[in-house]
Amino acid sequence: MTVFITLQDWLAHLDNAYPVGIDIELSRIMKVKEILGLQFACPVITVGGTNGKGSTCAILEEILLRAGYHVGCHTSPHLLEFNERARVDGCNVTDDELLLHFEAIYVAQFSLPEPVALTYFEFTALAIMRLFAARQLDVVILEVGLGGRFDAINIIDADCAVITSIDLDHQHYLGNTREQIGFEKAGIFRSGRPAIIGDPLPPASVIKYAEEISADLWLFNRDFYYESYTNSLPQQWSYCGRTSKRAALAYPALRGANQLLNTAAALAALEALRERLPVSALDLRLGLANVKLPGRFQVLPSKPAIVLDVAHNFHATAVLAQNLGNMGYFPRTYAVFGAMADKDIVGMLTLLKREVNYWYITELPTSRSASAIEIEQKLIALGVSHSNLATSLNAPIRRFINSQIAYQAALDQASENDRIIVFGSFYTVAGVMTYRKMLHH
Repeated sequence: MTVFITLQDWLAHLDNAYPVGIDIELSRIMKVKEILGLQFACPVITVGGTNGKGSTCAILEEILLRAGYHVGCHTSPHLLEFNERARVDGCNVTDDELLLHFEAIYVAQFSLPEPVALTYFEFTALAIMRLFAARQLDVVILEVGLGGRFDAINIIDADCAVITSIDLDHQHYLGNTREQIGFEKAGIFRSGRPAIIGDPLPPASVIKYAEEISADLWLFNRDFYYESYTNSLPQQWSYCGRTSKRAALAYPALRGANQLLNTAAALAALEALRERLPVSALDLRLGLANVKLPGRFQVLPSKPAIVLDVAHNFHATAVLAQNLGNMGYFPRTYAVFGAMADKDIVGMLTLLKREVNYWYITELPTSRSASAIEIEQKLIALGVSHSNLATSLNAPIRRFINSQIAYQAALDQASENDRIIVFGSFYTVAGVMTYRKMLHH
């Protein structure tokens, strides 16, 4: 039986261990879960949705940590290192901690009468859940990977499930309408347990499913809502739920127009679980003041202004466009952009065309990405002039072999009053973050 020595060896093996990257069904992972006897003795919160999942997990995690709980939090994908996917008490777990559980999953797979293969996400999610279960935590937060009904995370019956937003993404797997996608995401709800929907206009399919299984449905604007006071300095807002009100709250440290929605959904989940996980007003304030999440409308304190955002679908890019519009005036904006081929690239480019003066298009280190030439052609079709300046440093569109070189080229061109936005795939942002780390060491 092959067992690998380092985490990198394991991850390289898992990249190629399953014939397809995504295989949506739960029978294989359920068999392994049963052999492992995987279960949690503490409350589990699952968080699904198209966008805002990572932010909502981070908000829940930080508030619960400030309240003194031992918290496990699983999110995906990662930006710089795999260990970001598994945090215990606010810190990434170590390679050695993970290796123990990777080996246990591998052994369980092959101890079945008919060994089963697992995808990268299924295998790693199981290992992280087993690690959390072994750590005697007070609460576990699990971010759903894709969809919900057939996602690996859904092998756990959550005590509370949150859906942040529902929009078109991963249509190849989840369906072509918000109704179909909503139905898939609603699969994380459980009978008699809190089902929180942060989307202000949820598809009917989500509400219908929650009602059919008799989940305890919390709808935004019916069971909970927020009020923001734009005329107060510093800016403040209030959360109102079924039984509790949290007044005069400071804005969360995560920037961006949609973060109050994410925070309201997180607070509704905490209200629904208040008997088991009480949090005080002070825990809440400290949590909101200290929450961090790299790559989500992350504005770096620099000149030129630099914005990192993993907006990688139409809905997230619409929010990014709104956030950029709220930043004030910049003489020129440079965009470093690369994306996966299955995304609505034309929609994303259309949303940001007004905000961007210079497009620095990049290849990405994965076969699933759109090529820089394809993206350039889409920009030209949208009327971004490509002129004969293609070789000139001032060309409106330039192509690069990776996001690091594209970013450096934008830095070389931009003046200190300009703005550089790095967005699209996680790979685009991760490449630039790695490069910046290198520059500053």
